[in-house]
Amino acid sequence: MDIQTEKKTKKRFEKRDIQKVVSVAWPSALESFFVALAGIVDTYMVSNLNSAAVAAVGLTTQPKFIGLAPFLALKIAISALVARRFGQKDRDKANSIMMMGLIFTVVGSIIVSILCVMYAEPIMRFVGSQPDTHEYAVTYFRIIMGGMIFNSIQLAINAAQRGVGNTKIAMRTNVTANVVNVIGNYLLIEGHLGFPALGVAGAAIATVFGTAVACLMSILSVLKKESFVSLIYAVKKRIGFAADQLGSMGKLFGSELMEQFLVRIGFLLTAMFAADMGTDAFAAHQVGMNLMSLTFALGDGFSVAAVALIGKSLGEEKPEMAKTYAGICHRFALCLSAVMSVIFLLGGRTIFSLFFAEEVIIEYGVMIARMLIVICLFQMSQVVFTGCLRGAGDMVYVMVIGCISVAVLRPASAYLLAYVCELGLLGVWCGIMVDQGARLLGTYLRYRSGKWTKIKI
Repeated sequence: MDIQTEKKTKKRFEKRDIQKVVSVAWPSALESFFVALAGIVDTYMVSNLNSAAVAAVGLTTQPKFIGLAPFLALKIAISALVARRFGQKDRDKANSIMMMGLIFTVVGSIIVSILCVMYAEPIMRFVGSQPDTHEYAVTYFRIIMGGMIFNSIQLAINAAQRGVGNTKIAMRTNVTANVVNVIGNYLLIEGHLGFPALGVAGAAIATVFGTAVACLMSILSVLKKESFVSLIYAVKKRIGFAADQLGSMGKLFGSELMEQFLVRIGFLLTAMFAADMGTDAFAAHQVGMNLMSLTFALGDGFSVAAVALIGKSLGEEKPEMAKTYAGICHRFALCLSAVMSVIFLLGGRTIFSLFFAEEVIIEYGVMIARMLIVICLFQMSQVVFTGCLRGAGDMVYVMVIGCISVAVLRPASAYLLAYVCELGLLGVWCGIMVDQGARLLGTYLRYRSGKWTKIKI
């Protein structure tokens, strides 16, 4: 689809199509926004301890996501396949996909949890913990990864629900989890209302308890027999493994898992470069990454809508409708990214002053906010284009672009600029901007070609 074709498609946007996108996107956008906001609030509440505590929690982020990588990959595969089967009105196959996903999730998360708890100390040393952050980081990592099964099950079930367009359940579970998390932080970090002051451990316990509540809500959502994806329906009809669906799932999961691991390695290397700049620099970096996740969250709502609506449209063999939904999602992303850029431009110093009193950390923050002005413009668009490709099942292309950009360009450019050019933390953030720009270019070129509308899964 060339630029001229896209412009014509935009002119054909109808009110009902826009309303459909908004109805699917707003729960996911709100959900992702509150997840990211809770991360910021988490960091803010931990910052009341000291900057070392903020840096320690930040050190656990990428190892945590490497542990979650198989389940994040499975989430994408489940959502894309269920959306396609929903479009084909094949309820049995949709439920088979959900059941296989849950079985893999339970077994895999137990194994990953045990390994992460056992090897928490060497993992934290490897990622760059300092004497003032190591104990905090090990404690937080062990608790978070020990309770990851709740998060993993929630991801799998919510992915199946998103595939049938039910994005509200994911919103409700995640908003509830984060409300519980924030309340738990208040009670347990510094000790209020008679609860013990557990510091960083309290923040981790509150997070796990929040995900446990969300997991229970997700399970309850698929206990309705009339739902398109339903545990009751699957059990009564003895729906489990299906060889024909296993092949499709394996193909999408494999390519997505490869991307997740390589991408997370790229993220980890960049975080290690930032940690090497010292505790103050890394504390500012952690807050900056939380702000970046906030911009990602807003775009992710429309990415989720793209996955569900494009998957359904292509399942119904309506490629033009898929293009229409893609265009609408992208238009919303552009508007939101412009708003976020203005916020970072005008409020960067104020935002970082909420977290830190030290002027040296605030100055790092002002620099990061200036970088975010451009980064969020790149990020939101590429997130939506990636959602369009994933909804169509174009996982291999997404994997290749992600691996080249995040696993190679991001750490290589960050290292070159931070160490060789001696730009320090600024060089690290320039590497992040290079990555976002490269992914935007790669996903946009594929989106514009229209090849994604012809993929069969």
